[in-house]
Amino acid sequence: MDDALRAVADPTRRAILVLVRDREVSAGEIAERFPEISRPAVSQHLRTLIAAHLVDVRRAGNRRFYRLRPEGLAEAVTFLETMWSTSLSRLQHEAEKEERAHTGAQDVKGSL
Repeated sequence: MDDALRAVADPTRRAILVLVRDREVSAGEIAERFPEISRPAVSQHLRTLIAAHLVDVRRAGNRRFYRLRPEGLAEAVTFLETMWSTSLSRLQHEAEKEERAHTGAQDVKGSL
């Protein structure tokens, strides 16, 4: 999970993940989408994503094609969902407590 979170911390790598989310994309096409960085820099980003198990690479001759491995994010997603659901549960509890207090005050006014 730590490798995946470190990998997605970089905006270029997140953009690459979006690019390869729905289909295989060649290394050349990926590099073309990032003209502001060198091809070796794009290759390094791809190596980081592979090491974090976030993308798969398929070789076809001298070409390489990359595709998202959604399962690579599964542990991180579970962690984040747990953090989010805990916060939502607390928020729900506080909102319900406030609603009960507000409704109780209305009931008292109505009986006067």
